[in-house]
Amino acid sequence: MADDAKRLNSGVIGSYAAIGDSFTEGVGDPDPEGVFIGWADRLAALLSDRHSGAGPIGGPAPADFRYANLAVRGRLLDQIVEEQVPRAIELGPDLVTFCGGGNDILRPGSDPDDVAERYEAAVDRLTSHVGTVLLCTGFDPRGVPVLRHLRGKAATYTAHVRAIADRYRCPVLDLWSLRSVQDRRAWSEDRLHLSPDGHTRVALRAAKVLGLDVPGDPDQPWPPEGPRSAAEVRRANIHWAREYAVPWIGRRLRGESSGDHVEPKRPDLLPLRP
Repeated sequence: MADDAKRLNSGVIGSYAAIGDSFTEGVGDPDPEGVFIGWADRLAALLSDRHSGAGPIGGPAPADFRYANLAVRGRLLDQIVEEQVPRAIELGPDLVTFCGGGNDILRPGSDPDDVAERYEAAVDRLTSHVGTVLLCTGFDPRGVPVLRHLRGKAATYTAHVRAIADRYRCPVLDLWSLRSVQDRRAWSEDRLHLSPDGHTRVALRAAKVLGLDVPGDPDQPWPPEGPRSAAEVRRANIHWAREYAVPWIGRRLRGESSGDHVEPKRPDLLPLRP
């Protein structure tokens, strides 16, 4: 890990590919035109800023930082491994972030031990071809009404991811310990995806893991918030159930995914422009 830290701190990350599901695609964090941004795009911007200032004084400017985002919402782990891992290896970036398995854990009857075994096989492939692979743990769902009953499974999978990272000497984006995302303001209206502020905090945490100086504290406390009345909470719950829960359940019953017919938003390593 010391060698990895030394290399990362040397400012040589000139390319980055993100693989995963809706979390990495950036769902919940749309730009004014409705295109999702997300923590990976925000991390890429921080890495690009670091890269652009890495050239020697008076020397040639470094080549453009390049970024690809292969993540697609709704993808299960096996789909990520089949569709995205080979492409990430083909692109050969300096850094890959690999977040996956969350949709598998949500499925009734899923086994976190089995999911972790398949995740480790993919990590083994990636680390054999890519310089640095950053792994992501799951969030602690204790404060999420829709997911809190899955906390045991999520904790088991998170423990596996940490152990895998130790075995393969991978840096870890530890989301379980990120206290700021326990606040409801870190989550979008659907209560399953991060809000823009939530994505920003994750990007800052990831940048810190990679040794970058960041412009803010990812765990900075949220401003005080006034209490909500029981009627406000009830209206919010009804709105959530009608707009998000019922359609989500319907897709599951029909065997559909929100990612059906969705293509990666950045399938190639391209320069990151403002």
